[in-house]
Amino acid sequence: MEKYQTLRLSLLLFSILQIIACKEDKKEGNQLPAGGPPKDMPVQVNGFVAIEKRLAENLEVPGTLQPFEETEIRPEISGRLVSHNIQEGGTVQKGALLAKLFDEDLQAQLKKLQVQLEIAKKTLERQQELLKIQGISQQEVDLSELQVNNIKADMELIRVSITRTEIRAPFTGRLGLRKVSLGAYITPNSILATIRQLNQLKLDFTVPEKYASLFPKGKQVQFTVAGSRRNYTASVLATEAAVAAESRSLTVRASVAGSDASLLPGTFARVLLNTGAAGQSIVVPSQAIIPQARGKKLVVFKGGLPEFRDVETGVRDEDFVQVLEGVQVGDTIVTTGLMAIRPNSKLVLKKIGN
Repeated sequence: MEKYQTLRLSLLLFSILQIIACKEDKKEGNQLPAGGPPKDMPVQVNGFVAIEKRLAENLEVPGTLQPFEETEIRPEISGRLVSHNIQEGGTVQKGALLAKLFDEDLQAQLKKLQVQLEIAKKTLERQQELLKIQGISQQEVDLSELQVNNIKADMELIRVSITRTEIRAPFTGRLGLRKVSLGAYITPNSILATIRQLNQLKLDFTVPEKYASLFPKGKQVQFTVAGSRRNYTASVLATEAAVAAESRSLTVRASVAGSDASLLPGTFARVLLNTGAAGQSIVVPSQAIIPQARGKKLVVFKGGLPEFRDVETGVRDEDFVQVLEGVQVGDTIVTTGLMAIRPNSKLVLKKIGN
């Protein structure tokens, strides 16, 4: 029995020693040199030789086509609609009568004043004859003449009121859908239809504030619309008087050249903007630029070692960015593996281009 217990204790002690040994081996095996991978492990990268090239920064911004003129047709006064000439989708000329409100009461008042005017005129003529033979005073003649003028003024007011019952086209354009029917009682808040001038369109779009000075009156811009491969041209009419504080952008309005039936108001447009050429300047691939909290950097390959440089950039296109300071023509710029490069890294160029 004692032998059995001694053997059991020996096996337990042996197991404990084995566990301790394994832990020590595992701990030693997991230890790596301080600083991560060995410093002499090279980073394979691609390079680009900085060159001079002429760049033009092109932007694509959203825009909206608008009718050159657009207004909602409303009556000036309240009344019952007795007739209309609103042909939905039809074209009307400026001044054309579109709708008529009830005005028979006004017409009756006008006729009454016309009768009064005739009587007043005859009275005035008789008094003028009597004045010649001193049969009446000048004051009485003046009062009769005043009455004639008052009646004429009242008649003019009635005519103006009758005119306000007539709703006419403010400009030549195309009518939209009719909103009212005959017999409806309408008010100045009622919309009869919408009229739009479609023989010429406007294009509204916004640009970032740094380009605000690049769109003077008359500048040509190009745009496209969905469903058409054609490039359309528009000429800048004006810009907003101030930059929008919320979006830091400037609204620009341009006049679309010519008329095209395929262009409809409200259509979304892609406006293609050329903000100007940068001239001959040093350029590098866009992916070589490393954004920083304050400024930008890139990595220059120098004899197998990286050289981090602060740079100032200018305009850019789809592939390249202009470097204003920090790079010289002929410098080899690292374009790949940038996240793995440290100041003491060793670099190996796999591929180089320009």
